[in-house]
Amino acid sequence: MYNDEQNLYHYTYRKDGSEPGQRYDARSNSGSESQPHPSVDEQLHQYESGRQEQPPIQEMKPVKKNRVGLKIAALALVCALLGGAVGGGVVWAVGNGGSATEVNISSRPATAVAVKTVDGKTAMSDAEVYAANVNSVVSINTTGTSGYNFFGQPVQTASAGSGFVLTKDGFIVTNYHVVKNADTVKVTMYNGDEYDAKYVGGDEDYDIAVIKVEATDLQPVTLGNSENLNVGDHVLAVGNPLGELTFSMSGGMVSCVNRAINVDGTPFNMIQTDASINPGNSGGPMFNQYGEVVGIVSAKYSSTGNESVEGLGFAIPINDVIAMIQDIMTNGYITNKPYLGITPMSMTEQMAAQYRYSVTSGVFVCSTEEGSAAEKAGLKLGDVITKVDDTEIKTVEDLNAAKKKYSAGDTSTLTVYRDGQTITVEITWGAVPADQQTQQDSQSAQNNNNSQDGNGYSDPFDMFNRFFGNRYGN
Repeated sequence: MYNDEQNLYHYTYRKDGSEPGQRYDARSNSGSESQPHPSVDEQLHQYESGRQEQPPIQEMKPVKKNRVGLKIAALALVCALLGGAVGGGVVWAVGNGGSATEVNISSRPATAVAVKTVDGKTAMSDAEVYAANVNSVVSINTTGTSGYNFFGQPVQTASAGSGFVLTKDGFIVTNYHVVKNADTVKVTMYNGDEYDAKYVGGDEDYDIAVIKVEATDLQPVTLGNSENLNVGDHVLAVGNPLGELTFSMSGGMVSCVNRAINVDGTPFNMIQTDASINPGNSGGPMFNQYGEVVGIVSAKYSSTGNESVEGLGFAIPINDVIAMIQDIMTNGYITNKPYLGITPMSMTEQMAAQYRYSVTSGVFVCSTEEGSAAEKAGLKLGDVITKVDDTEIKTVEDLNAAKKKYSAGDTSTLTVYRDGQTITVEITWGAVPADQQTQQDSQSAQNNNNSQDGNGYSDPFDMFNRFFGNRYGN
């Protein structure tokens, strides 16, 4: 409190306002104690008696407190204390099960995934499709040789893919390119069982293959109808991406049906999907929402030209190949695969200009096999096939694609350019001979340099040049 002594202010800590026995000398530089300071009256008396000079009397003004600041500081302190108390209360309430503060924790039990039977009628969740079919999916690992090194030693190769069980006794479907030229094929089931698989047969044009393991009571898939797929339908792929992430599932929708694509020169009719497809998924099944296999995962576009792309995966429609798969299981190859019996080569503008042909595209017939469908129909060296029925043919790839619409025994009308005229030829498609099941009569001439044709030439370009050389004296 403050005491008023003749307009002079002195501060005291005593509640009654009395002065203490000892005072702090403000004129001293130290905080040490001093003799009792004379009162003001005593100082005046000494001055009047001449014993002391009049000291400078300094008026002490009271320090004005910032009351607003004090209130704010006090309020902040109270809030801090209350906040600490509330925080302590939350911890206590949570730790002691109090009702003041509650944390909501779900009591929902883990979802139980029922392993349903695929009946083609009951729509299933993604988890149910996986549970119902994962034991039918297999991981495939192959080893092989790819040429020889500098020292003449074979170069070992390894690859991985996927497949699915078709029958209880061990027939498994995959892609042809997964097991092509493999020396060993090993199959791993979801439960970890491993089997050595035997190659039964396959077809490169359709990129399908069948392998067999010695097992019983395997769980086969259920095949669906790929023709019932619509753009926007939900589909799932289960396989072995990257050869390491075994039995992974990805999902997406059907982006397009009956998509025509070209894979390394071979045309395919595909189901397009945006489901994640990666190397190692090849040969695995594509399921619909009923858990049925509607496609065989086969290809993915990761780039085109200099552009990177995403969400472009493809699967072979199961309806297009199931009859061929059954044929391979029975006979080791496709017995009713259409066979023309020619050595083909794509016609070019340069060839047409050099050898005075008025057609600049089509399939040039380099040779015909004896007894083949082509020979029986009257096709001969120098003919150029420009149409199969109503389908225009410009390249060997076009002819390969058109052949896939037919089976052995079907008839077609070929439009042919011969000796400056356009004619039509009726042909009945033949079947691939058993001794040529591994050869593809749809291969381009560039890939047939080491094979013999029906006329005994080893090089179709040699046949072409001899034909035109004899004809025009070139």
